[in-house]
Amino acid sequence: MKKFFVLGFLFILPLVAYMFFAAADHNFSMLPTLGEPVSELPEGTKSLRGDSIVFDSNITIMGFLGKDAKSRYGHVFNLAHKIYTPYSEFYDLQFVWLIPEGAEGTIPDLEEKLSKIKETEKWQFVVLSDQQIRKLKAELGSPHKLDDDLGSDYVYILDKDKRLRGRDDDEDVGTLYGYNASNVAELDDKMDDDIQVILAEYRRALKKNDKYKRKQL
Repeated sequence: MKKFFVLGFLFILPLVAYMFFAAADHNFSMLPTLGEPVSELPEGTKSLRGDSIVFDSNITIMGFLGKDAKSRYGHVFNLAHKIYTPYSEFYDLQFVWLIPEGAEGTIPDLEEKLSKIKETEKWQFVVLSDQQIRKLKAELGSPHKLDDDLGSDYVYILDKDKRLRGRDDDEDVGTLYGYNASNVAELDDKMDDDIQVILAEYRRALKKNDKYKRKQL
């Protein structure tokens, strides 16, 4: 009897484990898509540090710094502590702040302050025309308005296909298009969780693709 029990246990355990992981794979949560892809940045767009910047094939944390950038330093510092510091090492994750033409003079001061929190290599400050900024904001479909200086308290997550990601069942607002960078609790409780979900989603897709390639070989 003991032998049959052990053999039965050894047979059943892998089956149960397989069913558990299969169910987990099937029910894997994804961060909801909230609209159509936004336009790519104009061809040849570079950040103030000279890096070529595109949305395609990158997970982008995007914000609108506005002409009065100093008034949003606190927002940037909140994002630096809560999101940039723990996640900036992910190679396909980029942090892009959009700046209207003529407002770039405040950025060196901001970068110097940010460097005291963590290296600023993944912070990308991109200068666009007023019209380009308004067009991109409109394409997001977010109800949050830009301020008169073309800045915003909110930051957004774009996936590798340039689509806005967020929540469609948020307990507070229903559809969560963006994250209020002036609210540390929202960054800590909601945005942090959602960044983990989308990063896990792409890691999972990468592993599945790698397994498929190996099978083909």
